[in-house]
Amino acid sequence: MSELAWENIITGVREARSAKPRKTGCTMVMDVGKGLFETQSILEMSGAYIDHWKFAFGTSVFVEKARLQEKLRLLAEHNILTFPGGTLLEVAMLKMHCRVYMTHAKALGFQAVEISDGTLPIPRFRRRRIIECALNAGLIPITEVGKKDPKRQPTADQLADEIVQDLEWGAAWVILEGRECGQGVGVFDEAGNVEGFEVERLVELLGSRIDALIWEAPLKAQQVNFIEKFGVNVGLGNISPDQILAVEALRNGLRFDTLNRVSDKLVRTGFWDPNAVEQDKP
Repeated sequence: MSELAWENIITGVREARSAKPRKTGCTMVMDVGKGLFETQSILEMSGAYIDHWKFAFGTSVFVEKARLQEKLRLLAEHNILTFPGGTLLEVAMLKMHCRVYMTHAKALGFQAVEISDGTLPIPRFRRRRIIECALNAGLIPITEVGKKDPKRQPTADQLADEIVQDLEWGAAWVILEGRECGQGVGVFDEAGNVEGFEVERLVELLGSRIDALIWEAPLKAQQVNFIEKFGVNVGLGNISPDQILAVEALRNGLRFDTLNRVSDKLVRTGFWDPNAVEQDKP
């Protein structure tokens, strides 16, 4: 990356941010139909801060093959992992062997696949075989746990069991369902607030495996909650492409929502005195 506009002048006030390629602290974009020129513009401004790019739901079905492949090549040039949404795999499972889906995804130029059962009831033994199918096709398996239907939400204990199994079976990351609305699913209540006791239970059950999670968190308040809970290098997903720099600013304490807690602590502990006048250098 070229020299940043404020390099050596302004840095984040929180802990150090991990650098790409990242295993923890990934930011996953949810793309519902950005054109090639829009994508190029986003990458010029924000590409260094995007790790995963999900072509949401079944949106990639409606894109011309050549255009999709050109877009996938562009994203790969920026070291961004690409994958179709898990719902597309669920649709494919109704009609074909997963091997057909994986082979085609690889041929198109996707580097990973999302494996979910947010809608279909897929038994665990089949889920394991789907993960193996992805690995055999040379794709990186990224699984998702949780249900899209607010009336069918699994408990934190059930989610933790699935997360542990998926990681043991070869998943590189596990996404926690939050949908594009961030309301009434996963660890969010109907208003989009984070259910703290659910998160604490997952932390208790998963231990260090919690670092492999990507929390779908489309709302700013949710992003702030996870950053404050887990630190700057927490995995966040379902981020709108035009909000990448805003989320990176949150991570680094360069927005009110995460700066105020840092500044309050510095004042309280005496590390910064608001009444002190800066001394000119001789």
